[in-house]
Amino acid sequence: MTERAEADTVSFTVENRIAWVSFNRPEKRNCMSPSLNRRMLEVIEELEFRDDVGVLVLTGEGSAWSAGMDLKEYFRKNEEKGLGAIRKAQREAYSWWERLRWFEKPTIAMVNGWCFGGGYGPLFACDLAFAAEDAQFGLSEINWGILPGGGASKVIAELTGFRRAMYHAMMGENLTGTQAAEWGLVNEALPAGKLKDRVTDVANVLLAKNKEALRATKWAVRRVREMTYDNAEDYLIRAQEAANMFDNEGRKEATRQFIDEKAFKPGLGAYDLSKRGA
Repeated sequence: MTERAEADTVSFTVENRIAWVSFNRPEKRNCMSPSLNRRMLEVIEELEFRDDVGVLVLTGEGSAWSAGMDLKEYFRKNEEKGLGAIRKAQREAYSWWERLRWFEKPTIAMVNGWCFGGGYGPLFACDLAFAAEDAQFGLSEINWGILPGGGASKVIAELTGFRRAMYHAMMGENLTGTQAAEWGLVNEALPAGKLKDRVTDVANVLLAKNKEALRATKWAVRRVREMTYDNAEDYLIRAQEAANMFDNEGRKEATRQFIDEKAFKPGLGAYDLSKRGA
């Protein structure tokens, strides 16, 4: 089988301000190779500040989201080359996961199939996650004699809690998309045929909200997770003040529509962005 060119390991389209980004190695269940990792960082950086992109959706071509790291290209080949090659491959992978965690715009994982091992890194990097009910989630590392590394152990402990994380990591049993939703790995699980429609609906809701507020909110939630309450409270006060200075007109317009026009109710939806600056 001919190996894909690096540029072809990731595909993307932009439609109605939604960037649909896909792992594109379906013949390998979208395993992440060094080539794919390098290309993914390029794609993310290209899309981040495009004016026609408001939300990024990460999915996979074929029957998988991502079955984790490519055992041959990421592990074996680099181990044969020595520690320098191993570290380089790690940096290439972790750098795009980090860039995705702090992406300027909302991100959604649309898990259409297999999500294993290293795939938990970009899964956690996305702000929201939706899965097909018959998707498969797994930490199979224990079954071939290693621990779930590359952040996978942290992800499962963070999202599911201690007992479930221990069971998942130690037993090596898969979860369906439905179970993944029950455990907190994803927000929702849906029939495969309804997955893209649901993700599109969620993306459109996000597109109707204040983009500066969305960015500040997603970053705030990620930051406070590891803070004490007092530290988080102080951080959020400063973050809110900074956000108001950066986009005070947006806040004033929302307040005007609520108090003066009585045109919207914050508990039922966002204010009308089209009137901004009016």
